[in-house]
Amino acid sequence: MSGTALSAYLARSADLLSAMAGDDALAAGMTAATEAVATALAAGRALLVCGNGGSASDAEHIAGELVGRFLKERRAYNVVALSANPAVLTALGNDYGFDSVYARQVEAHGAPGGVLLAISTSGNSANIVAAAEKARAVGMTVVGLTGAGGGALAPLCDILLAVPARETPLVQQGHLCLYHHLCGMVETRLCDG
Repeated sequence: MSGTALSAYLARSADLLSAMAGDDALAAGMTAATEAVATALAAGRALLVCGNGGSASDAEHIAGELVGRFLKERRAYNVVALSANPAVLTALGNDYGFDSVYARQVEAHGAPGGVLLAISTSGNSANIVAAAEKARAVGMTVVGLTGAGGGALAPLCDILLAVPARETPLVQQGHLCLYHHLCGMVETRLCDG
């Protein structure tokens, strides 16, 4: 029975990836996101990444790939996962409220020409929306990584990468494929271009 359940789950995952592969808007968004991130990093600007729960772990994963290496030996890139410092998160949450924990850090670390990669499976996380608002206010490009539709985050994004699913685990699987591709494309662009 469990083999059947696994097969069905993997088939749903494969269907999602197939839908993503045929999504022209998603492909165009990825090209634009690659350009924005590579341009910012080449100019010494930061890529700030934020998310909640599993998406916070994804933010840290992305930072690890780009500060360390993805596939190529090269210099470290200026990438900060805003979920990575518990002292800052808890101080901001305590003093200003949880909805401001990322916006306040964008205020501290963001600058014109930088990029905020805002991850929210629903697109409706209040602290992610607030971070996007702050990023726009300081002149950063906002790239959203969401599920279908993009939620409240969508109109704040310069570039929206919306996985065509609404079930959180499937959206997160799609996000992993997208951000691994983004890391590889940025690395290739900066190393070869």
